[in-house]
Amino acid sequence: MSMRFTGRRTARGVAALSVAAVLALGAAGCGGGGGGDDKKPQPSASATRPGGSNPSTQEGQSGDPLAELKGSDGLTLQINSAKRDSGGFVTVNGNLRNDGAKDLVIPSALSGDETEIIRNGRSLGGATLIDPKGKKRYYVLRDTDGRPLTTTGFSALKSGATLAVFMQFPAPPENTSEVDFQLPTFPTATFKISD
Repeated sequence: MSMRFTGRRTARGVAALSVAAVLALGAAGCGGGGGGDDKKPQPSASATRPGGSNPSTQEGQSGDPLAELKGSDGLTLQINSAKRDSGGFVTVNGNLRNDGAKDLVIPSALSGDETEIIRNGRSLGGATLIDPKGKKRYYVLRDTDGRPLTTTGFSALKSGATLAVFMQFPAPPENTSEVDFQLPTFPTATFKISD
């Protein structure tokens, strides 16, 4: 009888070990690990010093900016592009720059005052697009977990540093091409959306 009991225990142990091995391999496959050709999303925010590498065109650097807004303590937001995407949203790209003489803590007001967005850390979640023709305000989109679809996870900028930023909004109607952009602590800017 003890032999049968031990045999059942061993079989259960082997089965448990097999399941654990399959789960470990599955987790390793999902993790992406080392180098290679993994196409993991890269962080959208990167701080650079003057004279360093410039943001690529994909990050919104395409000639003259659409708008440049001066905030407090030398903080400047440069809007480089506002593009209507086929998915029914508008992506605004730009650069947040510290033109001040000292390091700057990013104002928490830029995240806005919605509890769901604040819970996800510092962001540009307080930004809005306004369709003056349709008299409608569009807030930064959120994913299914309530995280804003904008640059997140930054808290300070060194003097002279630049941070590439983006924000995604629901798209206004096709016949609306000019919008007002608002971000707490910055003046309002007006620019055109490109298709």
